Amino acid sequence: MKDRLTRRKWITTGLAAAGASGLVAAARLADRYGLIPPDHGGIYGAGETLTYATQRLLMSYHSLAREFDRSRISKVIPVNGPPPENETYELFREHDFEDWRLVVDGLVARPSAFSLAELKAFPSRTQITHQACEEGWSFIAEWTGVPLSYVLNLAGVRPQARYVVFLPLDPFWDSLDMPDAWHPQTLLAYAMNGEDLPAPHGAPVRLRVARQLGYKSIKYLARI
Repeated sequence: MKDRLTRRKWITTGLAAAGASGLVAAARLADRYGLIPPDHGGIYGAGETLTYATQRLLMSYHSLAREFDRSRISKVIPVNGPPPENETYELFREHDFEDWRLVVDGLVARPSAFSLAELKAFPSRTQITHQACEEGWSFIAEWTGVPLSYVLNLAGVRPQARYVVFLPLDPFWDSLDMPDAWHPQTLLAYAMNGEDLPAPHGAPVRLRVARQLGYKSIKYLARI
């Protein structure tokens, strides 16, 4: 999956042709003014920086992703990669994630660790939205979870925080800026199409960012 010629790699190629020095300079300006989240640097990082900064300048922080009725739910839901192949995840899965905890720390007043049962007891939101992968496929599904904003409020995010980083039980971490983190459609999803989240789709809990491409919706969450 990592070796696929994804949309990201196509972007990298195009950016290299456009001239690396100008992109890096523009990316630094965007970062300085807080328009984008952390990235991995290099030419790809510069490209994502500019894409994110442009989106932030053109799109209202409060705009909502389209929601659909149940008749539009996709009959076939693609799976992008297997669940984590490590002992930690396997043990959690064998015990129905009873021992799993979602840690929330960093620039917060009240570092916390939430069980799956606790997350399910919090106020929830259900939404039917479109998920598009940068590799070209997409689907519509129903997601249920606790709004990320609710959990961030419980932890007491400090005013100086600029980004939220999501660390999973597999290697594919990512981050959001604060407008997307506080957005009402950004969920910590634990159910999909009315059932517990399946392992291939991120069990026990995944991020669901309705306004972003699929790679932002990190699966198998362990720490925020």
